[in-house]
Amino acid sequence: MAPPGPAGGAGASLGQGSQYLSIRYTERLAEAGAVTSVGSRGDSYDNALAETIIGLYKTELVRRRGPWKGLDQIEYATLEWVDWFNHRRLLEPIGYVPPAEFEAAHWRRKTPNSIAGLKQPSLR
Repeated sequence: MAPPGPAGGAGASLGQGSQYLSIRYTERLAEAGAVTSVGSRGDSYDNALAETIIGLYKTELVRRRGPWKGLDQIEYATLEWVDWFNHRRLLEPIGYVPPAEFEAAHWRRKTPNSIAGLKQPSLR
């Protein structure tokens, strides 16, 4: 059964803010040094990853825990799911650690001096 439409609350307006999220996503990828796979700068980088995450989100949250009483309920549940996905979900492809832990370890390895607040090593 599909979630209710505009008269019933959630369902129709889940795409609001998607342009802002797309811009933030593009900015974050640029900050991380990701390279575009198609198009010009500012275009979507790679929809495959985004579509995979959206599919997981729909399967694990939207369809499993619905029907939803309203947009507020689904927004709050989305925040909980994103927090769980990033900080507690163990992912096999990255060594059975949560994504946030894996990313933090990556940045520690890449810039060890910046973790301690050092711009240059003190000993040469």
